[in-house]
Amino acid sequence: MSLIPDLDDAYLPEEHRMMRSLIRRFVEEEVKPHGERWEADGRVPREVYLRLGELGVLGMGYPTEYGGGMGLLGTVLLGEELGRSTFGGFAGAIALQTDMGAMHLAKYGSDALRQKYLPGIISGRQVVCICATEPDAGSDVAGLKTSARRDGDHYVVNGSKMFITSGIHGDLYLVLARTDPGAKGSRGLSLLVLEKGVPGFSVSEPLKKTGWLSSDTAQLFFDNVRVPAENLIGEENKGFYYTMEGFERERVMVGALSIGQSEAALELTMEWLKNRKAFSQTLWDLHGIKLEMARLACELSAAKTLLYHAARNADQGQPATALACMVKAHLPPLLNRILYQCVQYHGGMGFMNGTPVERIARDARVLAIGGGATEVMLLEVAKRM
Repeated sequence: MSLIPDLDDAYLPEEHRMMRSLIRRFVEEEVKPHGERWEADGRVPREVYLRLGELGVLGMGYPTEYGGGMGLLGTVLLGEELGRSTFGGFAGAIALQTDMGAMHLAKYGSDALRQKYLPGIISGRQVVCICATEPDAGSDVAGLKTSARRDGDHYVVNGSKMFITSGIHGDLYLVLARTDPGAKGSRGLSLLVLEKGVPGFSVSEPLKKTGWLSSDTAQLFFDNVRVPAENLIGEENKGFYYTMEGFERERVMVGALSIGQSEAALELTMEWLKNRKAFSQTLWDLHGIKLEMARLACELSAAKTLLYHAARNADQGQPATALACMVKAHLPPLLNRILYQCVQYHGGMGFMNGTPVERIARDARVLAIGGGATEVMLLEVAKRM
């Protein structure tokens, strides 16, 4: 899709462009040949995390002292290349490790916590999970009920978490829990680091999902789990605000994944249209199809510019919360509209399990839900109008 703008020259420094080339080569050589096996196994192998750690990919967004410093524009290029793999589960699992998991730890954790955990996360030796969603609290994070009661030099955690990506094969769990039972709504929540294997902590069998088949997802249970008090991230009862701040980065990542998947789907579909014969001509010769593909290319080009603008604003210290919400509200639904047409134009082949367009279509649906549903994002935008 040559009409989709390449914004690298306008937005990305040379270091970022070199990293994009590195990640794109990794995806072509070390992801696409094995992605179907990872989907069958229901997980991304640990050696993939280690390999990405060796390449410096997992630490891009972390502080410069940990080898990062590429900001949200680094998140954008990473998300686009992960999305272009056409394996949404792989992309989601790695995005969680880089931009949706331990960023709170890097920004607000004590020196001791950062020194203890960040090297393992950035190297890929430890897989991290963010644990906010509960059976009765999704986009409404303030409604969660998991509790963490202070008991001497420990917190005692009780409750459960739902739809936790990498929940089964993870090593570290950043748990958002209520530390002040008397506080209402978003107040009284704290973030704690919990290690796998502690007494009272258990994980469900893998949850069966429609898509993201190569990322494991689970429900977590906490039964009087004792967590050392020094594993508190930042200040007590400030966890909600840390989590909300982290959502800005997560929403940009989801937008970047949407761009990468959209571009891959349009490229695959253009190739199909120009080669598939019907009615004594190619599908691309049909006027209606040309118009719709042109329309989708226009919309994607405009949306991509919004994404890059939001990321650059944030990197320059300008307000970007509203733009990040716009990105999250607009790009995943656009991705799903694009994939509807791409599947439609592939006909029966677009409905065959394992074909790239079918795979992108089923993986795309969750991006309009996770990290804040589209409707919630639109409300956030409306608040700022």
